[in-house]
Amino acid sequence: MTEITIPGYKTLKLTHLVLDYNGTMACDGKLIEGVLEMLQSLSGWLHIHVITADTFGTVKKQLEDISCSLSVLPLDNQDTGKRDYVETLGPAETVCIGNGRNDRLMLREAALGIAVIQEEGAFAETLMAADVIVPGIVDALNLLANPLRLIATLRS
Repeated sequence: MTEITIPGYKTLKLTHLVLDYNGTMACDGKLIEGVLEMLQSLSGWLHIHVITADTFGTVKKQLEDISCSLSVLPLDNQDTGKRDYVETLGPAETVCIGNGRNDRLMLREAALGIAVIQEEGAFAETLMAADVIVPGIVDALNLLANPLRLIATLRS
């Protein structure tokens, strides 16, 4: 767990990191460069969870070197499935990262929601549900590794 006090905003007590897979941490089923190393580092103090439909059938192979929980969801109702997953973890202790329409509810539910805009783009409502929007997944993970960046962005 990590605690980040953001002046004029709130104190984050984060235990879980929930990530969408395709479009967020992977492109066309393959991990984006730099993600593996960042997640290996963050797994020392955050429980990492990856939620996906596994569209390309590659997620298990791509994540074999990362200590994480993997949930493969059915194609229907992924938005509520992801939100419900966050609710079982405890939203007040969870940071979520995503980009798609099916990520908007989990970003809204989490203590900290981060939207990424990459090759697939991002759904407009997902951007509105996020606390922070960044251009890429490595940028998002760097916010967690360097909490002063979060403080600078979110403080009053």
